[in-house]
Formats: sequence, C-alpha cells, structure tokens
Amino acid sequence: MKEDQLHYKLYKPYGYISQLLSNDERQSRKKKFLRELYNFPQGVMAVGRLDEKSEGLLVLTTDGKLSDTINRSGIEKEYYAQLDGAITDEALEHLRQGVFIGIHGKKYKTKPCKVIKLSGIPSLPERSKKIRDLRHGPTPWISITIQEGKFRQIRKMTSAVGFPTLRLVRVRIGSLTIEDMNPSDVFKIDTEVIRSSLLIE
Repeated sequence: MKEDQLHYKLYKPYGYISQLLSNDERQSRKKKFLRELYNFPQGVMAVGRLDEKSEGLLVLTTDGKLSDTINRSGIEKEYYAQLDGAITDEALEHLRQGVFIGIHGKKYKTKPCKVIKLSGIPSLPERSKKIRDLRHGPTPWISITIQEGKFRQIRKMTSAVGFPTLRLVRVRIGSLTIEDMNPSDVFKIDTEVIRSSLLIE
C-alpha cells in the first residue's frame, strides 16, 4: 500500500447503504448513504459491505487493493448477532462446523468459524429502530467470527439453524474494532495502523 493512501474506519449506523452515493437518482432520494455522515475525499470507497439493516465497523480507503486483501486473505471479521429464540448448543455447533446457505441460487457450505454464546447483553449503543422485547421470547446474543464474507452470510447462517438474526453488529476486522465509537463516528487511520491491524506485509 502506498503511504499517501487515505484510510478511515466508520461505525455504520442502522439504515444506511454501504456506499458513498448512488448513481440512481430515485434510489438516492429514498435511501441513506455514507456521504451524509462525513465529507470523505474524492476516491474513497467502502471495503466490503454491511447490509442496510446491519451496523458496525466499516473500513473506507482510497486504496483499491485493500478491499481484495481484506476479502481474500482470511482476515477475521467478528460480529455480535442478537437472535430470535433461545439458541441451542446443537445449533451453535452446527454454525461452528459450517451450514448450507443460498448464494446466487446455489447451495454453499460456510467454512468452519468461531461461535460463542454471550453471557449477557453486549455494551452497544441502542439501535435507532427498536428490537422487539423479551415479552415475545428470548433474544440472546452470540459472537460469530468468520474469515469469509458472502452476501448476508451471518443472517443466512443463523436462519439456517432456526434462529433468525434480529440485530447484527460487526465489532472487529482483524484487530480494528468499534471500541470507543458511536454510530456515525468516523476515525481517520494511517497506513501503518491498517497494515498492523490487518497483518498486511
């Protein structure tokens, strides 16, 4: 990576598209884009995606090679997922071993991953749109760490074992985290931090 590249980490809020803007004027009027959160310089792009309803860590950069590095080199991405229903030990083990999900109309088995049931509610900012409460059944949280990134993968995985995701927050990429960040926060980070955090030579 060149030293003059620009890099940022963003806590993407709920309800935003993981793009700076849209070429579709009709979509631009209906959706919220990252450009509304910060005056990013020309040439900045989001690395990977979080779907509109997901929150958390998003890396942005002017370095076109960084996205491939993150997506292809097996860098860990950790998510906290709030689930609909009291997930069983059997379902947790299925997630760890890999489950079949649909990708582009075909069945795909996810790679083995780390899954831990959290003992309580993680310390996260409240979401702008409320989640249903415990009166309608348990909503436990799990930590799930993957080294791939298929479209809506975590949501598809938890649904595959019978416990749909109610809320999804990406908390870590490599050793970059959302610690001390709130939704919409943008921190500029230098190239050396990106290299060390993502173990890039």
